[in-house]
Amino acid sequence: MKKRKGWTLGIVLCVVLLLGNAGMEASAVTMASITSDSIKEKEEQIAQAQEEKKNLQNGLSNLQNMKKQLESQRNDLKNYVAQLDGNLKEIENNIANLRLQISEKETEIEETQKELDAALEKEENQKASMIRHIRMIYETGNPEIVEMLTKADSFGDFLNKADYVEKVISYEQQMWQDYKLVREYVELCKEELELEKELLDETKAGVEKEQQNLEALIAQKNQDITNYETDISNKAQAIKEYEEEIRAEEEEIASLEAMIAEEKKKILANSGVVLSYDGGVFKFPLATYTRVSDDYGNRIHPTLGIQQFHNGVDFAAPKGTAIYAAYDGVVVAATYSATMGNYVMIDHGDGLYTIYMHASALYVEKDDIVVRGETIAAVGSTGRSTGNHLHFSVRRNGSYVSPWEYLSE
Repeated sequence: MKKRKGWTLGIVLCVVLLLGNAGMEASAVTMASITSDSIKEKEEQIAQAQEEKKNLQNGLSNLQNMKKQLESQRNDLKNYVAQLDGNLKEIENNIANLRLQISEKETEIEETQKELDAALEKEENQKASMIRHIRMIYETGNPEIVEMLTKADSFGDFLNKADYVEKVISYEQQMWQDYKLVREYVELCKEELELEKELLDETKAGVEKEQQNLEALIAQKNQDITNYETDISNKAQAIKEYEEEIRAEEEEIASLEAMIAEEKKKILANSGVVLSYDGGVFKFPLATYTRVSDDYGNRIHPTLGIQQFHNGVDFAAPKGTAIYAAYDGVVVAATYSATMGNYVMIDHGDGLYTIYMHASALYVEKDDIVVRGETIAAVGSTGRSTGNHLHFSVRRNGSYVSPWEYLSE
């Protein structure tokens, strides 16, 4: 009888579990969505986050190394400026990438938090179901189940009923396994969430560090150019280099104009259609500006102290301020030079060109067609520049002319 009594209690446990409320069964089905593969995938995500965290510091720019490499270029201002501008571009790219990572990581954190909340809800529901069923086991008796087995019509019928009970036991064991998987998944979600938050904080700190590196290099560039140009021992050499750079700049612009003239001849010969300026007023080339820091015409160079012709108008403006195309035209250059920095040159037809220098970023490419007021670049201080501004020049028939002839505020 003792053996049968123990057997009866086991059967009661199994059948009560099987005949339990629908909530228990629904919970089991939901838990089946978390498998060993889910656990493995979550572990891989954690490993990936750990790798990202390890690589973050390695991806930041090394300011001291940059400064050390620049030391050897200080006596060659042109190469020094080009290399330093390259370093600034590298840092700006790093900042842009880090900000993208921050946005992505914030999205990942939000998704991981949702996964954790859902897993916690599953865990709580299954635990509550199990508690209810355990209580039912001790509060409910069911002698009919023993009678069901003892009154089997045949040994085969008995085995069928016993097999049914065995399946119930297997089902209950699977529920415990599912519950254990949910518990493990919850802990992994918590670990991943914490790791992602740490990575987010470190990425934000990386942006701050890169921003400091950027500002330090810009300040160094401004100071070094000023020091080079004002050093008495360098004066003659600095003036010579500056004049050579201006001459090289004009040759580059003139070469572009000559190339465009030849292309127009070919177009005219083939189709009879050629770009023509219709005489309209230019749009002011900046979204906002604070002042004219250097006007068009003859002036005393601010650091070299010599009279020099300034071939455009310098508009002081914060870095990143939008630069507009002054009029409809075709982009004939969107590139970098050590003197002009990042610059755009636009052909408006009839020998009329506008040039936009020292940009921090270029948004157009050669051969792009632009319209009056289209954003083509952003204000910066690239090239031979010691502060954020737009140098805006106008050329007509191969010579510089005053931009004020065409501008309307």
